[in-house]
Amino acid sequence: MVPENQTQFTEFILLLFSEKPNQEAPLFGLFLSMYLVTMIGNLLIMLAISSDSHLHTPMYFLISNLSFVDTCLVTTTVPRMLVSFRTQNKAIPYADCLTQMFFFILFAGIDNFLLTSMAYDRFVAICHPLRYAVMMSSWFCGLLVILCWTMAFLVALLFSLLGTRLSFCTNQQIQHFFCDLPEIMKLSCSDTLINYILMYLVSGLLGVIPVMGILFSYIQICSSIIKIQSAQGKYKAFSTCGSHLCVVSLFYGTVFGVYLSSAFTDASWKSTVASAIYAVVTPMLNPFIYTLRNKDIKAALWRIISRKTSQ
Repeated sequence: MVPENQTQFTEFILLLFSEKPNQEAPLFGLFLSMYLVTMIGNLLIMLAISSDSHLHTPMYFLISNLSFVDTCLVTTTVPRMLVSFRTQNKAIPYADCLTQMFFFILFAGIDNFLLTSMAYDRFVAICHPLRYAVMMSSWFCGLLVILCWTMAFLVALLFSLLGTRLSFCTNQQIQHFFCDLPEIMKLSCSDTLINYILMYLVSGLLGVIPVMGILFSYIQICSSIIKIQSAQGKYKAFSTCGSHLCVVSLFYGTVFGVYLSSAFTDASWKSTVASAIYAVVTPMLNPFIYTLRNKDIKAALWRIISRKTSQ
């Protein structure tokens, strides 16, 4: 399905971060560096977890899936942005825009559900340690990941279908660095009331329910940690949650900030920068958060380096 006036409309113009050509070279270098760091860092985490049998546990299984999804998330937006910086061509065809929007929503949605699954994993590990092996069995972890992918796919499909029923007139400029449904809807000259209702209803449910699940898990975790007698035991229990809490704060803080502000204000460079934090910066920081605060992953990476050096 294509827009009704496809003869007049064939592409969008992504304004990216700046309209000044002299600023595009530094931005190209910045985002290229961030992309390479993200890819290398997340690939190292996946390599460490897959190659070390000590890390074949539910927690690290979910972390490796998060790293894989993060590499896919940044690949959805950054490479095309880099090409636009180098070629000075900011146009993106309508079909490519819908495709980019679908995959961005897909991988951002999986991130959302995986963070909730990881909170549940920490809840079971700390609050029900004796039943952990049963409650977080390998088949259940696999089922959790499949559910994450399935729910995110359905949401991405729904939002993409909402985009296909829009028609566009003359305004083709998107104040963003990727095709985001709220920004596309602002350019539409057709009735978008149903689209907005569905978008905010589904987005609200997908934002509130996982956050409530995470909050419930950590309330239970905190109450269990308080009951621990030794200070060392409390520190050890809470340290296993520190990395996850950092990632959750970065991801949800910026996501809610961007989409709540977009509901009341016009798009601006501030919301574009905020979007870059959860779409680019957060996936880049995840490997550092999980390696710098995790002795097991650092040990696994050191064993890989030592093995390669000796060979």
